[in-house]
Amino acid sequence: MRTVFIGTSAFAASVLERLAAGEHRPALVLTRPDRPRGRGRKLGAPPVAQAARRLEIALEQPAKVNEPPARELIARADPDAVIVCAFGALISEPLLSEHELLNVHPSLLPRWRGAAPVERAIMAGDERTGVSIMRLTAGLDSGPVCLAESIAIEPNDTYGSLAERLQSLGGELIARTLDLAASGEPLTFLEQDESGATYAEKIGPVDRLLDPARPAVELERTVRALHPHIGARLALADGTFLGVHVARVVAGGPADAPPAGTLARDGERLLCGTDDGTLELLCVRPAGGRAMDGGAYLRGHAR
Repeated sequence: MRTVFIGTSAFAASVLERLAAGEHRPALVLTRPDRPRGRGRKLGAPPVAQAARRLEIALEQPAKVNEPPARELIARADPDAVIVCAFGALISEPLLSEHELLNVHPSLLPRWRGAAPVERAIMAGDERTGVSIMRLTAGLDSGPVCLAESIAIEPNDTYGSLAERLQSLGGELIARTLDLAASGEPLTFLEQDESGATYAEKIGPVDRLLDPARPAVELERTVRALHPHIGARLALADGTFLGVHVARVVAGGPADAPPAGTLARDGERLLCGTDDGTLELLCVRPAGGRAMDGGAYLRGHAR
């Protein structure tokens, strides 16, 4: 099938690479414009733009994908289907009605509609998640689903490890969907059950903050959900923040567990007290510093 691909993130770039390697290689890729990145605020291309250039696929980066210039680009490519994955901006009419738009969404819809489904699934302690292939509609990830498959969330999964498996699954599922459509077999779309809908809001500053008033098990899930791309952090008494890359719940808790909200030393272990349990900080990053294990942090910040 002749396809056009619309996406932005590293997740979407992986799905694009899978499509480009098969029979449904996109004739055109659209992504968002370059934007300032990093401390130097130099312009950087989205991962999908980098992938499209590497794969030598025609690339456009319109300011607004719903405006006539972008829609004309898509129309000239004459696609049988337009694939959307982690684009980061809403697609609206009349573009929605001009083509068959299939969305690759990394959750088991209707659970975790929205911007951060992988992170929210880990944070919530879900045992399983997956990928859904749905027809894009005006609602937020509310269109009918034609194909979905689930995978387990492992106890030590981070965003990085889980997203890697999901993007591989997403690439396979969209390729399988296009194979079915190309064979002439009609795709069956089932409406989502609205009663089961939950929403994965974009990760904000409050979500990154490890609040000691919450149980240690929840904070540990937050650390995993935000590693390595965003990062959780802990507010310190001096007003700075300590980045937390890896943490684990202390089984049973030490006999002299630190009070909630305080850091303590247990030999070479860096502990953080919470309202329910103790969190060991295994890898941290002080403000303006480099990542280090808990023991190294303790040696450099002797009390």
